[in-house]
Amino acid sequence: MQARRILDYVFVTLKGMAMGAADVVPGVSGGTIAFISGIYEELITSINNIDFSLISILKKGGIKAVWQKVNGNFLLALFLGIFISVLSLARFLSWLLENEPILLWSFFFGLVVASIFFVGKEISKWTLGTVFILIVGAALAFFITELPVSDNTDSLPYLFLSGALAICAMILPGISGAFILVLLGSYKTILDAVHEREIKIILTVGVGAIFGLLSFARLLKWMFNHYKNITLALLTGFILGSLNKIWPWKKVLETKTFGEKTIVVDDMNVLPGTFEGDSKLMLAIILAILGFSLIFILERLASKK
Repeated sequence: MQARRILDYVFVTLKGMAMGAADVVPGVSGGTIAFISGIYEELITSINNIDFSLISILKKGGIKAVWQKVNGNFLLALFLGIFISVLSLARFLSWLLENEPILLWSFFFGLVVASIFFVGKEISKWTLGTVFILIVGAALAFFITELPVSDNTDSLPYLFLSGALAICAMILPGISGAFILVLLGSYKTILDAVHEREIKIILTVGVGAIFGLLSFARLLKWMFNHYKNITLALLTGFILGSLNKIWPWKKVLETKTFGEKTIVVDDMNVLPGTFEGDSKLMLAIILAILGFSLIFILERLASKK
């Protein structure tokens, strides 16, 4: 990894804050933000370096050698940003999601549309295979957004699996980890466990998340090393298919309340002209253009650097 200055780590923390904020919104993935901010492969590589070899590295070189091996400064700065976001900025986004959903979704819709171009242009060679994989990825993501929500469950093996799948979704561009938990029917159980300090459930989900993160990072790293264009096509497809979930104008068909949180579990996309209520079309278009432009502004700044 290249040497970084303190200012560079400040920017990594800001990117972590953006990832944390995105993960709060059901349907938007922190993995998408990691990709468009240029830290995705470094994140996957750093996580991939966490394995049993660290024990021998610790014996030979001490904590400093282990810290360098896992790119500790980068991970610390990134997860600090995610933590800060969850405690602060995420609350504001949750308020927007409840009170101004059209405007929030419009901004993210523009941002995600631009992300499709951003990730897609990283594919160095387009073939029938990459196009096919892109379509498969888009169809899979679309299918996931249309799945019915499962009933709530408190089975520990199932919660372990839920934690593993949710964390995998969080680092996949286009798929929301929080939305996966809602689909699996584990959201309320986990939320209640956090509120009521049920250590057994929290530990089960946490171990599942660690297992999923470490194992899935290895798969992604292997795919990037051996089939980079195919992997990029798949991720581009995931982002494309996720647009179904974040279309700004929806007709709510069913909601579920989890404690103080009310989450839409079934809805239908509608055109702005048929939306019941104020569609806020002009402001929504402006915010979508702003979100779209932001990606290319960030890319230009990154290229200058």
